Amino acid sequence: MKWRAYPEDVLPLWVAEMDVPQAEPVVRALTDALRRGDTGYPAGTAYAEALARFAADRWGWDGLAVGRTAIVPDVMLGAVEMLKLVTGRGDAVVVNCPVYPPFYQFVRNMDRRVEEAPLDADGRLDPAALAAAFARATAGGRPAAYLLCSPHNPTGTLHTAAELAAVAALAREHGVRVVVDEIHAPVVAGGATFVPYLSVPGGEDGLSLLSASKAWNLPGLKAAVAVAGPDSAADLARLPEEVSHGPSHLGIIAHTAALDHARDWLDAVLAGLDANRRSLAALLAEHLPGVRHRPGEATYLAWLDCRALGLGDEPADAFLERGRVALNAGTSFGTGGAGHVRLNLATSPEVLAEAVRRMAKAVG
Repeated sequence: MKWRAYPEDVLPLWVAEMDVPQAEPVVRALTDALRRGDTGYPAGTAYAEALARFAADRWGWDGLAVGRTAIVPDVMLGAVEMLKLVTGRGDAVVVNCPVYPPFYQFVRNMDRRVEEAPLDADGRLDPAALAAAFARATAGGRPAAYLLCSPHNPTGTLHTAAELAAVAALAREHGVRVVVDEIHAPVVAGGATFVPYLSVPGGEDGLSLLSASKAWNLPGLKAAVAVAGPDSAADLARLPEEVSHGPSHLGIIAHTAALDHARDWLDAVLAGLDANRRSLAALLAEHLPGVRHRPGEATYLAWLDCRALGLGDEPADAFLERGRVALNAGTSFGTGGAGHVRLNLATSPEVLAEAVRRMAKAVG
């Protein structure tokens, strides 16, 4: 999709696919499955078990209990199912804007209303904004949920343990249930550490969605895991059995192999992303000094503030039309997105450099 949605003369730095070949253990696991004729329906807990091992080794978290998991088609469809468990039609779902556009699309499509809690000026969670949004969401005693993006897309912000514990306390105070999209959890900058929401004090009644999809470049191999905290196990137990029919069996095989056997591949990719983050900062300083950019500690996405360039609310239009570079338009990320673009830096250094040069020409 990334390379096919636009004409051939356009450099695509938009949708979250990486320009890297798949890890050999993943290729081998899929090839072996096909040779066995193993292309049936998914079953078992191998994916959750691999995820638990990865969480223990990488994040020091041994609280991912396989008995409190379920396989779901992907992270966003899984989030929808979690929200259905804890809210009803017309109830509110709080989001931190600017945020991944499907947060709005999926929530509204399931007949819930969105309550925005803007990030602060530094792109971090704002407790005061959250408290106000929680109060609005639960007005009249209605149930409400908070769909948290951790790490945050599009800013790349990595929430700290203290920030997440504060979220949990606020949610408990207001009676808001927390559902967490943690799809980018394995993709962190060097020296940074991801903190699972379910690992912080007060997070016991949370519901989390995790996947190997983004970190190992497997978005077309659909599969994710829903994880319940100890106090939300009964909620997850109410998940309709047919939801577990949605993941791809081959996706589960691929994701399991990635988590268990392709960690060296991930480390190499993370090192390349670190280099690209440094390169992007230098390229912007040289060619587009008017763009404000705070390198993220997670994801492979960069959130660029282009308001000083005089390109209006949709600078992505100018970069596409005049520079032949495809980026995500900031307005689709909700309040706070106008004048911004999201750039996917998971590409070759050469493509990244050419893209920034083209963007500069579009401004000049």
